[in-house]
Amino acid sequence: MEIVLALVVLAVVAAFVVAPLRHRERSEETATEDPRRADLEARKEALYRQIRDAELDRAQGKLSNADWRRLDAELRREAIEVLKALDR
Repeated sequence: MEIVLALVVLAVVAAFVVAPLRHRERSEETATEDPRRADLEARKEALYRQIRDAELDRAQGKLSNADWRRLDAELRREAIEVLKALDR
């Protein structure tokens, strides 16, 4: 009985450890299937990061409100274009 319980616990731990690896492999396969889509996804994430950074810079006083509004509008316009391309 103890051996069966130990095997069950071992199987659960192994499944828990291997799950992220399997997910990463699927993500890599998806990325290699359509390189254009992978590029668009990467661009989207980069734009989101730039928008957050600009908001932080404004909050810290590194950007004036006028500069932030201009930069924010430009970044959001690019992000919308990327999202539209991903929808196609």
